[in-house]
Amino acid sequence: MKCIILAAGYATRLYPLTENFPKPLLDINGKTIIDWLIDDVNSLNIVDEYVIVSNHKYADLFNKWQREKGMSNITILDDGSMSNESRCGAVYDIMFAIKKKNLDDDLLILAGDNVLDFSLNTFIDYFKTKKHSVIMRYYEEKKDKIKKSACVVFDENDKVLKMIEKPENPISNWCVPPFYLYSKKDLEEILKALDNGCNKDAPGSLVNWLYDKKEIYAMEMPGRRYDIGTIESYEKIKEIYHGINKE
Repeated sequence: MKCIILAAGYATRLYPLTENFPKPLLDINGKTIIDWLIDDVNSLNIVDEYVIVSNHKYADLFNKWQREKGMSNITILDDGSMSNESRCGAVYDIMFAIKKKNLDDDLLILAGDNVLDFSLNTFIDYFKTKKHSVIMRYYEEKKDKIKKSACVVFDENDKVLKMIEKPENPISNWCVPPFYLYSKKDLEEILKALDNGCNKDAPGSLVNWLYDKKEIYAMEMPGRRYDIGTIESYEKIKEIYHGINKE
């Protein structure tokens, strides 16, 4: 299994904190956000290669982090963008990583700016059970929050029946966080996405494009994820994680 970590955003809502520094490298209790993700996945001994997609503005900082991390199976890719206005988009970056690294394996795709209070082990086990591409889902009561996410409808076996990215009129209260596990057998179809009308920006757009072509299943998220979107939310998550050591 390979892991692609999307880290090419500009986190404009966190300015000035992230005006010249990438959000995934912000510190939380002595570790960067991206370290929390990688250290969890790496403890499962199932991923043999990590591909982190950065933008050009922050690529050197990620390369410096990678050297200090000391893991030889991490590759930093520079998607070439220099500003939020010229960003390439998450789906574009997924395709960029697949093609640049000639990836031909199951793909765990993670947003590099989220923190989880649970291990991704349950997600990977769910994927092994379903033997198809899988996503996560969590229940959200507030309609305004659903409108800013992707929402999904699924059957009694968790099979995705419909998904909409950032819906004006939500089709359910089940939202989809930016964590996906795509089966190798779906890669051929996935690589057609951008040429066949898939939106290149939000990562959920790929699932939205794929669900009626391939079987995809939605696992209920077993804990909480923290999307650090503002300085206030960053300070809050630092308080939550104060004194926690998952190693």
